[in-house]
Amino acid sequence: MHFAALLLQSTPDPEAIQKMAMTIIPIIMVMVVVGLAIVILPFWFICKKAGFSPWLSLLNVIPLGNLILIYVLAFAEWKVAPVPPPGWQPPYPPQG
Repeated sequence: MHFAALLLQSTPDPEAIQKMAMTIIPIIMVMVVVGLAIVILPFWFICKKAGFSPWLSLLNVIPLGNLILIYVLAFAEWKVAPVPPPGWQPPYPPQG
């Protein structure tokens, strides 16, 4: 409510604007850190499971870095060892 009253004034108080800005800045910084964690953490595990360095997930911090990372993950040869084909298996259902 105080914010709406501040905007409706013809000449807002500079001290009030400064106090509001000093209150909003830490809130925005926390929101940015939480947002980055929400994006970086899954990519950290994806890169690790794909056999790449998990530090590649930090590409999400730079602008358009997430597109680079997505294309690297999509078109690179993953270094994960494939599951070996199964050897001899008994017939199913068992006969006899």
